[in-house]
Amino acid sequence: MKGHALQSASSRKKQFKRYLPLFLMMLPGLAYLILNNYAPMFGLIIAFKNINFAQGILGSDWIGFKNFEYLFKTTDAYIITRNTLLYNGGFIILNLVLSVGIAILLNEIRSKLMARFYQSVVLLPYLISMVIVSYLVYAVLSIETGFMNNTVLPLLGLDEISWYSEAKYWPYILTIVNVWKSIGFLCVVYLAAIIGIDQEYYEAATLDGATKWQQIKAITLPLIAPVITMMTLLAIGRIFYSDFGLFYQVPMDAGALSDTTNVIDTYVYRGLMQLGDIGMSSAAGLYQSLVGFILVLLANFIVRKINRDNALF
Repeated sequence: MKGHALQSASSRKKQFKRYLPLFLMMLPGLAYLILNNYAPMFGLIIAFKNINFAQGILGSDWIGFKNFEYLFKTTDAYIITRNTLLYNGGFIILNLVLSVGIAILLNEIRSKLMARFYQSVVLLPYLISMVIVSYLVYAVLSIETGFMNNTVLPLLGLDEISWYSEAKYWPYILTIVNVWKSIGFLCVVYLAAIIGIDQEYYEAATLDGATKWQQIKAITLPLIAPVITMMTLLAIGRIFYSDFGLFYQVPMDAGALSDTTNVIDTYVYRGLMQLGDIGMSSAAGLYQSLVGFILVLLANFIVRKINRDNALF
């Protein structure tokens, strides 16, 4: 028995020495993960305190849930929550459908040169800063010099539109900008999943007389379903977070558009600019994180009930 224990310990020691280089390679990434993702979680207590910089975080007065009243007792709470959920819900659906569709089309391009060209064109907007995007949108929608008012609308015989004063157009504008900018990343992810599918499936389907559409429904979509599920669950987890640049910089912080473009992130930012209370900001961040976490668990539970293999965990 003692000899078996010594042999087992020796085996573990050999395994440790064997994998030691991998452990050492893992340390920088692990350290970054802890410092960047877990250490800041200490700041969650700020959401429950009335921060006094002279007393420090731990020494500041504990005020319970009073910081959360900033979000829940305001008359704008319904508007910002509605906008956040509806916009992000629409973005998730549109980005999913369009990115999968474009990925399938890109996979059909046989010329390597053209395939790389179109992939670069699709991905390029994702790499552009939202500040630059906001000025590109302004170049299109500007009242005096914009492309729409000076070129497109006159050709159609329509009057000029004051885009930054008309809130009714902005749900469509923001959706178009988001899809144009975000679709490239998802498209690359889904294209990589499609390329990884064994071509023998398609060859067998072709021999059986299956059309391209039938191959997509019976082979492509089912085999990339786990990747689609994972990306969708991650998006659902951030459904209470909004792209600040999209909702603040692209509309140029126009007051006339506030009811249409105001979401939780921009509302908190404007409130902080006026009040300067970091406790309220921390409360909003904690609220968004908890709701996102619950939504991921709920969505993953539903996926497990439908198809256990496609669940994230």
